[in-house]
Amino acid sequence: MDQLFKKRNQELKEFSTWLKRHKPKAKKEVPDNIFKQCDACHQSIPYFTLVENDYVCPHCGNHMKISARQRIRDLVDEGSWREYFQRDISKNIEDFPGYDQKLQKAKMSTGMNEAVICGIGQINHQKVVLCVMDSRFMMGSMGKVVGEKICKGVELATRKKLPLIISCTSGGARMQEGIDSLMQMAKVSSVLKRFSNLGGFYITLLTHPTTGGVSASFAMLGDIIIAEPHALVGFAGKRVIEKTMKQELPEGFQTAEFLLDKGFIDMIVERKDLKKVFSDLLRMHGGRS
Repeated sequence: MDQLFKKRNQELKEFSTWLKRHKPKAKKEVPDNIFKQCDACHQSIPYFTLVENDYVCPHCGNHMKISARQRIRDLVDEGSWREYFQRDISKNIEDFPGYDQKLQKAKMSTGMNEAVICGIGQINHQKVVLCVMDSRFMMGSMGKVVGEKICKGVELATRKKLPLIISCTSGGARMQEGIDSLMQMAKVSSVLKRFSNLGGFYITLLTHPTTGGVSASFAMLGDIIIAEPHALVGFAGKRVIEKTMKQELPEGFQTAEFLLDKGFIDMIVERKDLKKVFSDLLRMHGGRS
């Protein structure tokens, strides 16, 4: 009798194991691509609402990250965009472990060759050189090619006597490229100085987040500096600064609103108004068609 019970228990265990393996997974009531949660207010927002609202939360006004190509579509007149320097591609010059794989993953996930797109377009019929960074490509980090493309964009604006707009978003220097990455700060700044000396007009747009070497160089060198609402703008993290300075810092000291109050930026503009503001500024400063 004991053997019969043991055999029966063993069969039940085997059946239970088989059932767990073959039990159909419950279908989700709502697929992942229907709603997106706002990072600020944590409300769930239908994707079609976000698209209609240009990825700005309708509940709290939080400006979510958008791709470089979406930014270009928002700002540039349809049919007027021409991209330059598409073939400039980063290489693993320092033979940094895993860097090749990271570059390939970023290219596959974004459809871009680098973290910045440069070209010429028209904003309400005002021709302009536009460089737009994308935080999806290795957090918009500035390596040698990113710096080179922006320098070429500035030189293009100089050569064609056009105004320049750079839309910034970055986590800072690209550590996989070592000192070559840090040198881009001085390199881009010097090209912008020459552009300014020749009478060039330069606007920077600071979007969330703009930090590190980008904020410490060309992001803060614009003749006019504009930021999106609540954008994080700074150099190092709060804890690093507090440990270095050995003092407590005010809440929200790295937000666009705080920087506007202290005079570091000129204006905060909502995404829906950016094209008109750029157009007005270009006209006031002699933008040409």
